[in-house]
Amino acid sequence: MSAQAKIVSEQTADTRPAGAAHPERRLSSWLLMAFAAPCIPIAALGLPISLYIPQFYAGPMGLGLGAVGTIFMLARLWDMVTDPLMGFVSDHYPTRWGRRRPWLVISTPLICISTWFVFLPQAPVTTGYLLFWIFVLYLGWTMLTIPHLSWGAELSGDYYQRSRVHGFREAGEIIGVPLVLAIPAVIEQFSTGDFQTIRVASMGLFIIVLLPIAVAINVWSVKERPARPQPKLSFKDALGSLAENRPLRTLVIADAISGSAGSALGALFVYVATHVWGLGSSASLLMLIYFIAGLGFVPLVVRASRRFGKHRTLVGCCAFYVVAPPLTLLIPQGNMLAAAGLMVLLGVNVGGAGVLFRSIMADVADLDELSTGRQRTGVLYSFMALTRKGSGALAVGATFWALQWMGFDPAGDNSAAARNLALLFATVPMVCNLAVMALMWRFPIGAEQQLELRQRLERARSRGEHRKCAESPQLPVD
Repeated sequence: MSAQAKIVSEQTADTRPAGAAHPERRLSSWLLMAFAAPCIPIAALGLPISLYIPQFYAGPMGLGLGAVGTIFMLARLWDMVTDPLMGFVSDHYPTRWGRRRPWLVISTPLICISTWFVFLPQAPVTTGYLLFWIFVLYLGWTMLTIPHLSWGAELSGDYYQRSRVHGFREAGEIIGVPLVLAIPAVIEQFSTGDFQTIRVASMGLFIIVLLPIAVAINVWSVKERPARPQPKLSFKDALGSLAENRPLRTLVIADAISGSAGSALGALFVYVATHVWGLGSSASLLMLIYFIAGLGFVPLVVRASRRFGKHRTLVGCCAFYVVAPPLTLLIPQGNMLAAAGLMVLLGVNVGGAGVLFRSIMADVADLDELSTGRQRTGVLYSFMALTRKGSGALAVGATFWALQWMGFDPAGDNSAAARNLALLFATVPMVCNLAVMALMWRFPIGAEQQLELRQRLERARSRGEHRKCAESPQLPVD
C-alpha cells in the first residue's frame, strides 16, 4: 500500500486537542467576489481565442487555415511547457507579497499588450507575427491562471469552504462569457463597417480595460497566507510521490474524461443546432441560455456538496450528462422551447463539474503535502490543466474524424447524416460521464478523511515533521 493510501485509510486514535484542526472562519462573499474578479476577463479572453481569433486570422487577415491551425497547435504544445513550469515556480519562490499574488500583477501587462497585438493587429500581419504574440498571450494567461487556481485552494483548509471558493471562481468564469458575447451583438446594431474586424477589436478592448481593474481588486482585497518553510525534495522523489498518489491519478483521469465530453459537445453544438434541430440562427441564443443555466446551478452544486460530499455530488452532476444528451433525439425540428429546455439541463455541468474537480484537488493537495512535506498546489493544478487541455484537443480531433467518417459536410446537405450526428452528440457525453461516475463513486477523500488530513498536517507542522517527509515518504502514523 502506498504512503498516500495509508494516510487516507488509517484512522488515528489520537484525540488530543493539541494540533487538532481548528474550525476556520467563514470567508465572506465579498472577499470571494474580489478573489474571483480576474476570472471574468480571463473567461472573456478564452471564448474569442477559441471561436473568433482563428477564423479572423485565417480569413480577413489572409494567413490561411493551414498556417493558423499549425500556430494554435504549437501554442497548445507551448502550454505543455509553461503550465508545469509556472506551477513549480509559484510553489517554490515565495516573495514578501506572497507566492501567488505577484504573478497576477506581472501577468496583467503581458496579457494586455499581447491582447492588443492579437485582437487589434498591426500591419504587416504574418505567420511569425501571430505566432509570437499568441505565444506571449498564452504565457501571460498561464502566469495568471495557474497561481490563481493554486491560491484558491490555499484560501481555506475547510472541506466545504473550498467548494465556495471555487464556486465563486466558476461563477466569474461563466459571467465573463455572456458579457463578451454581448459586445458584438450591441456593436452590430450601430456599426456599418467591417463587422468581423470590429467584433474582434471590441472584445480585445473589453479585456484590456477590465483585466487591470479586476486584478487590482483581487490583490488589494485578498491576502495570502504566509508560506511555510519547505523541505528539499529530489526530482526523483517528487515524481515518485505523484505516481504513488492514487487519489491524484483518479481525479486527473476523471477530470480529463469529463473535459473530453465537454470539448466534444462544444465542437458538435453548432452543427447539431443547425442540421438536427433546424435552429442554426438561434445557436448563439441557445449557447447563452446554456451559460446562464450553468451560473444558476453553481450555488445549488455547492449546497449539494455540503450535504452529500463533493465526490458524490460530482457523480450526481455526471448523471445529468448521462440522462440529458439522449433527449437531443427527441427535439422536434425548429422547436426553440424544447431546445432551450435541453440546454438548461446540459448547463449543470458548465459550472458544477469544474467547481467540484478543483475543490477536490485542494483536498488531494493536503494529502500530497502530508506525504512529501512540500506544499505543491501549483504543480498539482498545472498537472490538471495540462491533462484537461490535452484530452480536450484529442476529443475535438476524434470528433471531427468521426464526422468525416460518417460523411458529414459542413457546407452541404446533411439530411442523411443528421441522425448519426445526433447520436454522436448524445453518445459521447453518456460514455464519458459513466466513466467519471465509476471512477469517482468510491473516491477515498470525503469530509471526514479531509478533516483527518488537516489534523495530521497541523500536528506534523507543529512538531516539525514536515522537515522529515522528504527523507521518509512513509510518514509515521499516530
